[in-house]
Amino acid sequence: MKKKNLISVVGPTGIGKTRLAIDLAQHFNTEIVSCDSRQFFKEMKIGTASPSQDELAAAPHHFIGNLSVEEYYSIGQYEEDALEKLNELFSMHDTVILVGGSMMYEKAVIEGLHDLPEADAGNQEKLQNILDQEGIEKLQEILKDLDPDYYEVVDIHNHRRLLRAIDIIWQTGRKYSEHIAVSQDGRDFNVIRIGIEASREELYDRINRRVDLMMENGLLDEVKSLEKFKGLTALNTVGYSELFKYFDDEWDLDFAVSEIKKNSRRYAKRQLTWYRKADDIHYLQLGYSQNDFEDLLKWIGEQFQ
Repeated sequence: MKKKNLISVVGPTGIGKTRLAIDLAQHFNTEIVSCDSRQFFKEMKIGTASPSQDELAAAPHHFIGNLSVEEYYSIGQYEEDALEKLNELFSMHDTVILVGGSMMYEKAVIEGLHDLPEADAGNQEKLQNILDQEGIEKLQEILKDLDPDYYEVVDIHNHRRLLRAIDIIWQTGRKYSEHIAVSQDGRDFNVIRIGIEASREELYDRINRRVDLMMENGLLDEVKSLEKFKGLTALNTVGYSELFKYFDDEWDLDFAVSEIKKNSRRYAKRQLTWYRKADDIHYLQLGYSQNDFEDLLKWIGEQFQ
């Protein structure tokens, strides 16, 4: 029986994944599943660069603005929901598009999560005390010492990720990066990974300009409206945590915006480190022409099973 095909569009923040995903979805007359964990939240449209209304109308999208920041949503639940959605979509389409820069969420869909132990209450309590007394920087330091490879790619501002990784390392005596490097049983669909690449200078310039555009489009008001939720995990992310410091009078606005740009560039660097380790990504250059796109379609056709 012919396998269904999942085309996964990957790359760093700000590189243009949404446009490519829509171009592919329109060509294959299919739908898009997002694996961008920040775009799940409906209250965070501007700061996460969620697809615009025009983009959402250009192709059906799933897992965009489907949750509230007040809802807790785990990567395990996402894996289950995404696979259920893919099953549904594959009953109607031979090809579906996956897109997003949340590396572990893409991995959850295309390979599956790993059979890791449950959180250890003692470890979690100890780590929470470290976080409360010495700050997230201490957790970053511990993880960097225990597992420098995972430290390079994890969102170091997400304390949940740090707590989880350190807990697993303490429990198993193995690096967290070693645990997640082991592939699970293959999926029953064919995976084709497409990336967009650009020079570091070009990428960073795009990121800086995108942050300026977010500010013009009302990011400050969006963050202000979410200030009462600033303790929630969903809001502990680039573009929001910096502006909360502005509202708390810790930073002035220009400095907060410059920190958003800097932290966005740092996140892009971690994404690039992650994707460089993969040998199954077919790259398209930023600013691709129609001929480049047709060449890509020809290459994709050769990968279909």
